[in-house]
Amino acid sequence: MDEPVIRRALISVSDKTGLIDFAKFLVARGVELLSTGGSAKALRDAGLPVIEVSDHTGFPEMLDGRVKTLHPKIHGGILGIRGNASHEAAMAAHGIAPIDLVVVNLYPFEATVAKGAPFEDCIENIDIGGPALIRAAAKNHDHVAVVVDVADYQAVRDEMTETGGATTKALRRRLAATAYARTGAYDAAISGWFAGQLGDAFPRRIAVGAELKQSLRYGENPHQAAALYVTGAVRPGVASAHQLQGKELSFNNINDTDAAFELVAEFDVPAVAIIKHANPCGVATGESMLDAYAKALSCDPVSAFGGIIALNRPLDGPTAAEIAKLFTEVVIAPEADEAARAAFAAKKNLRLLVTGGLPDPAEKAMTLRSIAGGYLLQSRDSGRVAMADLKVVTKRQPTEQELADLLFAFRVCKHVKSNAIVYAKKGVTVGIGAGQMSRVDSSRIAAWKSREAAEKAGLTQPETVGSVVASDAFFPFADGLLAAAEAGATAVIQPGGSMRDAEVIAAADQAGLAMVFTGMRHFRH
Repeated sequence: MDEPVIRRALISVSDKTGLIDFAKFLVARGVELLSTGGSAKALRDAGLPVIEVSDHTGFPEMLDGRVKTLHPKIHGGILGIRGNASHEAAMAAHGIAPIDLVVVNLYPFEATVAKGAPFEDCIENIDIGGPALIRAAAKNHDHVAVVVDVADYQAVRDEMTETGGATTKALRRRLAATAYARTGAYDAAISGWFAGQLGDAFPRRIAVGAELKQSLRYGENPHQAAALYVTGAVRPGVASAHQLQGKELSFNNINDTDAAFELVAEFDVPAVAIIKHANPCGVATGESMLDAYAKALSCDPVSAFGGIIALNRPLDGPTAAEIAKLFTEVVIAPEADEAARAAFAAKKNLRLLVTGGLPDPAEKAMTLRSIAGGYLLQSRDSGRVAMADLKVVTKRQPTEQELADLLFAFRVCKHVKSNAIVYAKKGVTVGIGAGQMSRVDSSRIAAWKSREAAEKAGLTQPETVGSVVASDAFFPFADGLLAAAEAGATAVIQPGGSMRDAEVIAAADQAGLAMVFTGMRHFRH
């Protein structure tokens, strides 16, 4: 069968980017244009001949525009199978003209929700006729081309030019697949919003919609394929960031940068985090970004090489100049001034990302993780422990400085892979143990890394001496706590809740430690 020549097109779009140029091309090829509402007005204003859908169907738009294209002369024209005798006879009997091209993009529901519009406005921006047109055209792609993305205008133009006004089945199938993905993502956005309005965290069914932002060179390893998809959520971060310079981000870059930026967003004062393989190797608060960066780097300068650096304040020139001395994969910050950009200009491969804001660590969002045959859905770990939440369980009370450091260390611990141990002193991490099967091993590794950093810095003793220590979950035995005491820690923060809490508390008292319970665990896997 010869490829179908496009003779009649239905156009109904919210996003009118590139519409007039595309429509002019169609008219020049002798294509008749059917349209509605704002699209028809835009075409007429451009001096293009257009037939209103209501004139084509003989049925007026009604119900405030809710019923426009829902008519047999429209859907019959799209769904009729060319070359099928009974279809063609029915179309002829009812005066149904074939429609060969459907150009539709949907009411801006996602954008309406994103700007915080009232419930009624969101409902009115749920498109009904658009998805019906798209799905009908995609189903009958053997005969009809459907365009839902302005990026596909050019492909249709190219094929029509090459084939004398037709499109190939290969293109129509690709366009149909894109069309169904669009309506699927649209319905996912609506169902997700509805569940949120109802306060239903775990509805009977969930639908996930996302748009390809970029294909990646490979995944975690070169033999794995990967791509970045974005959901359109407004949470500032690596997915929404603007890349000012540097080579393309890798899968691991994106994952690590997300972890780094979420960590620094926890703090209300200037903070810097240096991340390697999604775990922090140094976190610090300071009087300035330069001060915070220097302190964060001092925790583990060896691991910091080739890492990700996140800042929770705009990047300035002096801080950028210091960072430029270290091989760094990515720097992410809310903004970067001209001096900072100039300091990185010679670092052609360093990726500099700006986000325009910080993510809200208290946001009640959901996270999704795939497993074989399904997904794990849970609320984001937005839990935060305040001073009033702490319960002192030892004979010795923590000092004011220890309390401040305990809260700092526990907040960092939330972003370290379990089992997690974090030593801190004066708002700076001085030892981090991550991802071990045994909590005592995490305690010892953190202390060992602190000793190594002290030796390289020419210090007489490791910074863990006089520090505090945080554990993301309870100490099941006293050995992990005793390892921290041996490293020089003077105060401990942990969730509590072990059947051996009394044994651990007794060990802390015997070692002269102050210890507080939070009642909140921060496992991170």
